[in-house]
Amino acid sequence: MVWIAVRDGRLDRWAIMLSWLCVVHCLSGAIILTLLASAGGMLVDPIVHEVGLGMAIALGIIAIGRGVYEHGYLMPAAIGSLGVGTMAGALTLPHGEMETIYTILGVAILALGHDLNRRARS
Repeated sequence: MVWIAVRDGRLDRWAIMLSWLCVVHCLSGAIILTLLASAGGMLVDPIVHEVGLGMAIALGIIAIGRGVYEHGYLMPAAIGSLGVGTMAGALTLPHGEMETIYTILGVAILALGHDLNRRARS
């Protein structure tokens, strides 16, 4: 099942969807944290970010790595790596605006890498 999803680009589309879910999570966490400090705390728990980053790295390695193997273009891997690195760097920042901004920036860059990978397969 995973092999078929990697081969036809579905894994890249899933990764892009996961990137957008991450953006929604970041924005909703910040909004809820502002409105309801106690309820918002659950959404910005560090374990959520660590698991999300782990999923992004795993999907990136599988989807982008397999794409580069098939089509030979390194640009999707370079862009995706920059996105993952930006997201990892955001984990080192204290919770707040800057962490949210850098996480969303990293997610957008990673999604661009997945999109470039998907387009290179066509």
